[in-house]
Amino acid sequence: MPGKQVTEKDLKQRTQAFALRVVRLVEALPRGRTADVIGRQLLRSATSVGANYRAACRGRSRAEFIAKMGIVEEEADETIYWIELLIGADLVEAARVELLLQEANELLAIIVTSIRTARRNKCLQKSA
Repeated sequence: MPGKQVTEKDLKQRTQAFALRVVRLVEALPRGRTADVIGRQLLRSATSVGANYRAACRGRSRAEFIAKMGIVEEEADETIYWIELLIGADLVEAARVELLLQEANELLAIIVTSIRTARRNKCLQKSA
C-alpha cells in the first residue's frame, strides 16, 4: 500500500484480522513440544500487536502513544521471528505462510512509519 494513508480504523481491522489468521495457523500446527512452544509464543506476540495498537490509540499524550507504539513494533517484529522459526524448523511450508509473513512485514512498516511521524510531529510542535 505505498502512498496510501492508513487510518486508525483500517489498522485496527488489519491487526485484528492478522491475529485471527495467526490463531488459525497455530490451531493447524502439528502437535508436539516444539510446535506447541513456538505456537504459543507466536500466538502471544501476534495477538499483542492489535491489543497494544488499540491501547496506543487510547494514549493520553503523544509521548504515551509513541511509547505504546514502540511495544507494537517489538511485538510485530517478534511475530515475524516466530513465523520464520516455524518455517526454519519445518513445521510449516514457507508457501503456506507467505501471505501472512507479507502482512506482518507490511504491518511492521506501517507501525514504524507511524512512530516516525508521531516523533516528527512532536518535534515540530516543540519548535513552534
